[in-house]
Amino acid sequence: MTDWQQNVPMSPHGRRRPAGLRPKRGLAGLVIVLLVIALVVIAGVVPRRRARAALASQTTELAVPTVAVVHPTPGAPQTEIVLPGNLQAYSDSPIYARTNGYLKKWYIDIGGRVKTGQLLAEIETPELDQELDQARADLNTARANYRLSEITAARYANLLKTDSVSKQDVDNANGDFEAKKAMVASADSNVRRLEELQSFEKVYAPFDGVITARNTDVGHLINSGASPAAASELFHIAATQTLRVYINVPQDYSQSARVGLTADLEFQEFPGRRFQGTLVRTANAIDVASRTLLVEVDVDNRNGELLPGAYAQVHLKVPSEVPTLALPVSALIFRSQGLQVGTVQAGGRALLKSVTLGRDLGNTVEVVSGLSPDDLVITNPPDSLITGEEVRVVAGEKGASSAPAQNADY
Repeated sequence: MTDWQQNVPMSPHGRRRPAGLRPKRGLAGLVIVLLVIALVVIAGVVPRRRARAALASQTTELAVPTVAVVHPTPGAPQTEIVLPGNLQAYSDSPIYARTNGYLKKWYIDIGGRVKTGQLLAEIETPELDQELDQARADLNTARANYRLSEITAARYANLLKTDSVSKQDVDNANGDFEAKKAMVASADSNVRRLEELQSFEKVYAPFDGVITARNTDVGHLINSGASPAAASELFHIAATQTLRVYINVPQDYSQSARVGLTADLEFQEFPGRRFQGTLVRTANAIDVASRTLLVEVDVDNRNGELLPGAYAQVHLKVPSEVPTLALPVSALIFRSQGLQVGTVQAGGRALLKSVTLGRDLGNTVEVVSGLSPDDLVITNPPDSLITGEEVRVVAGEKGASSAPAQNADY
């Protein structure tokens, strides 16, 4: 057996393999192992790379803010503000006596409707009656003395023509005549004064209205209203055919609160009903304490449904002075540069605009300048929003509702 045959391995059947076959099969196995390893590596690396790419893409996508936008809505041509008010009678007056005495009789009780000049009560004045009688007697005495002095002065004037009396006597007679004349005038004036006081024994209604209080009764001692410390109110009368309502309009609306505006009044005792009134006058001055304008609204009450002193909610419709746009409050951005809102331009880029606000109406605000109706306003802008930043727009509300914003309570 040659050396070559000895080095050739034997096959399972006792045959020897060629020596060149063993290296070839080992190389094929190594290749297969390498392929398996490569497949395993590729199977682990590729998904990771895909995951990283997907994460990077998602991160980039999430970095773009998603915003909802609305178009500003035009402000209403008029705004309804709701203010508290108290009804007052158009005329309201206490009735006092102008003479002293005792109440003899009263004719009208509370709730009674009276006309101008209607008799309300009578007062007995025995002391005043006696004073008037005495004054009339004094007047008669003064008149008698006056007539005698007049005759005497005339006689002295005739005697002076014949030099029967001196000039001094004539002057004395004339002076006495003038004095007696003045005494008659004084006595007559005193009589008329007492007669005027006596006429106050009857108490009359000063205007058409309703008696809201009666504070006296038959036999009560009546003190003249000329002495306020001792005087007491006999009746209280209120004119209720027209009622006044005084309301304080905030300074923001003072220029719009003009004479002739209509106002609606609501009362708890009349649910679902509104009573119409008219603004008839204003104070034309701002109260420095409350920064409000006092205005008067008159309400027709000829049917007598409304009562003085009642509380009312006054709905005053004031016109808007300048065109405005309504925006939700959430759209406002407060920066050091001032008040701004974010808008979306063509190409999906953000643009910050400075705005000037009008009235704050709760959930919405009125923008006076800085926006146009065609702008797309971001409703909830992120705090980090800057001009030029890319944004993603999603479907938002149709617009800022202006209906609730036009009803402001104060």
